[in-house]
Amino acid sequence: MKKRHNKLFALLTVSAMAMSMLAGCQKAGPASTETTKNENKTAAETATEAASAEAKKEASGAGSTPRNETLYFSGQQWGTINDWNPLSSNSNNAMAVTQNDNSRELIYETLFMFNMLDGKLYGLLGKDYSWNDDQTELTITMNPDAKWSDGTPVTAEDVAYTFECHKKYASAQGSDYANYIDTVEAVDEHTAVFKAKLDGNGLPVNPLKVVEYTPKIYVLQKAYLQKVEQRNDNNADKIKQDRMDDFVSSGPYASYYDDDQKVVFVRDDNYWGTALWGRLPAPKYITHVIYENNAAGDTAFKAGEVDVSQQFITNVQKLWEEDGLPISTYIDEAPYGVCATMPTAFLNVEVPGLDRKEVRKAIAMAVDYDQIIASAMSNQSPSFKDVPRSIMNPTPAEQALVSQDELKDYQFTGNDIEGANALLDKAGIVDTDGDGIREIDGKKLSFKAECPDGWTDWNAALEIVAAAGSKIGIEIETYFPDTSTFNDDMTTRKFDICMYSPPASSVANPWGRAMAFLSTDYAKLDVNWSGNFGGYINEEANSILEKIPLETNKDTLIEYYTELSKIYLDEVPSFSLMYRPMLFHAVNESVWTGFPQLDDGDNIPPTDCTDGYGIAALYNLENVN
Repeated sequence: MKKRHNKLFALLTVSAMAMSMLAGCQKAGPASTETTKNENKTAAETATEAASAEAKKEASGAGSTPRNETLYFSGQQWGTINDWNPLSSNSNNAMAVTQNDNSRELIYETLFMFNMLDGKLYGLLGKDYSWNDDQTELTITMNPDAKWSDGTPVTAEDVAYTFECHKKYASAQGSDYANYIDTVEAVDEHTAVFKAKLDGNGLPVNPLKVVEYTPKIYVLQKAYLQKVEQRNDNNADKIKQDRMDDFVSSGPYASYYDDDQKVVFVRDDNYWGTALWGRLPAPKYITHVIYENNAAGDTAFKAGEVDVSQQFITNVQKLWEEDGLPISTYIDEAPYGVCATMPTAFLNVEVPGLDRKEVRKAIAMAVDYDQIIASAMSNQSPSFKDVPRSIMNPTPAEQALVSQDELKDYQFTGNDIEGANALLDKAGIVDTDGDGIREIDGKKLSFKAECPDGWTDWNAALEIVAAAGSKIGIEIETYFPDTSTFNDDMTTRKFDICMYSPPASSVANPWGRAMAFLSTDYAKLDVNWSGNFGGYINEEANSILEKIPLETNKDTLIEYYTELSKIYLDEVPSFSLMYRPMLFHAVNESVWTGFPQLDDGDNIPPTDCTDGYGIAALYNLENVN
């Protein structure tokens, strides 16, 4: 086991609001700024812009910052940023404008932060929340300390106007959440009420989606949004393409410098969050160099030029065991990280042969998952023998919501060639002409398995699936098209077998992943980005999926998720090939120490010191010098 530096600080306790798991262009062009005239700016705005311009001018020389004050990243930003606009669906600003299940909290901030380790929400711009009895209204109490970068308070009006703009201008987020949230109202400066969209019976459509909004969608300043609306004549397309270079935000960092080589943020030393965290984040600067590819990022990481790497590194343990580098991972031993997503082989049940569950299950039984984990993942995944299959990821918060004892008779751990052959023989699916390939109604079982070209670990995994097929009389040919072609194949069901990841870890999971595996609603979509790509139909499963968002009793939820897992394991509309980290999290401790590690007592997830509650890691870091 590698030796790690001892932490010098312990994170101050933050108030936690428990939320049980019950509960992707065209580059946007610059916007017109002719209506924004200097004479209309306040003294504070003018001073802020002058300071920003001076900072960028200073940085633009060599674009450098002091190494001992800068935390360097790799594996997230892959091109010159095109905007700072959270309403845009075309933004590639990965370090600042990433609103995912665990949104990045460096520049903009959400109401709450999700922690995949315990499935809880932690307060940020919001202080706490509560439901009314029938879950039709979610009341948020704002954090009274929260301030915008211009010094004005963050209020419930900002929360309400943010949702209104997302909905009114049909951003990707607005188009989604408008299906579940009817309105957001500011009762007073410190109280916002989310009113759920109701179904025909007066019940909320989906309370889970209402809560999911709070750790996912950034709160934006109402006054700034109105400024953007004015200069774009309230035109939705123009607003969503506005670069928002003059943004107002609430997070601990601000824009400092960016070009086609790097993106640099600078700490806001007036950040309101000192009231929450007890101090400012340790790094004064956050820098992401835009590397050409993974290999270049890995080289810089090994050299100590990168502190936090979000890249898959084959045999990462060799960096400290054989090379003696001061590199660490979240867990000292395999799988080295917390695996929260499950890359999965989806089977098109409309394809002759794959419409038979015996064929689907035989393929799944025959695959050598241990080989996938050892070769494609270099052991950076737990075994299905250690974490048995279900619709759950391996995190304790999700595993607590399924009864593995009740699933024992449905399990398969892989490389069971004898069992797979016996299953096919019993079903009368045999090789009649002696060419080694089984037939159904005279049609040979021959399929293509695809994922994008260049996704090397996934490519390797599908080769192992193909090899398993050959051992049980099923011909499986691998096919690795470009990403665009693959996306079209997957979303329009023009495939036999495709590989993709369902949702990872969020406040709305495991329900969201269960939907991605089994939802009949998704199966009926003409263009499907949501899940159940193979078109599997099971009304019993769909009925259970409809009940889960309205259920609050944990024992009942365990029953529901266990029953869904039985259906999934018995029918095999898809099967996961590995567990995988939602984000890779490897750190070089030659400049900074104090990074989070499993069981260190701080409960900080390995989300690269930037996402959701993972931002807490920045307050524990200590410079080596």
